[in-house]
Amino acid sequence: MIKIGELIRLKTYEINPHTLAVVPIWLNNQLCSIVYEFDQDMIVEMRPFQIVKHSCNYFGQSYEGRKEGTKALMGATHKPPIILETSTRMYLFPTSSPKRDDCAWLLHSHIIEYYSSLTGTTNVVFSNNKMITLDISVGSFKNQLTNTAQLSTIIERRIEKSVRKLNFYLGDRKRY
Repeated sequence: MIKIGELIRLKTYEINPHTLAVVPIWLNNQLCSIVYEFDQDMIVEMRPFQIVKHSCNYFGQSYEGRKEGTKALMGATHKPPIILETSTRMYLFPTSSPKRDDCAWLLHSHIIEYYSSLTGTTNVVFSNNKMITLDISVGSFKNQLTNTAQLSTIIERRIEKSVRKLNFYLGDRKRY
């Protein structure tokens, strides 16, 4: 771990519940990421998409599997949101095609407000009141946010249904 000014510089990173966004940044002709966390920001020497794929693997899944899951649940194939990890309910969405250099990834649960700037970009305010500006129209951002909320609703309902079934089963067994 190397400190650059006020920012820590890391070789690798796993997205976690404190992550707000993973945004591309060019440093010395290398595409890296600036990771915004709830209480600190850092530079990571990986592209945003590499961080997402690495984080999926860290939690025992593949990005492709998460993407296919989203497609099966809601039919989304273009810039699909994904659930990174179920127990912590980390839902992510890309701002453009994940393979593009300008694609940022945001965690749905930390976004509290967004609005259009005068230049056609979108200002995003997170749960810690940090604001970043992203090169995405407010309409496209809203669509991505809505798709992620839909994915979250579908998965949360399925989890709730499974828990109800389990509780019913366990409740019935206690009677005998």
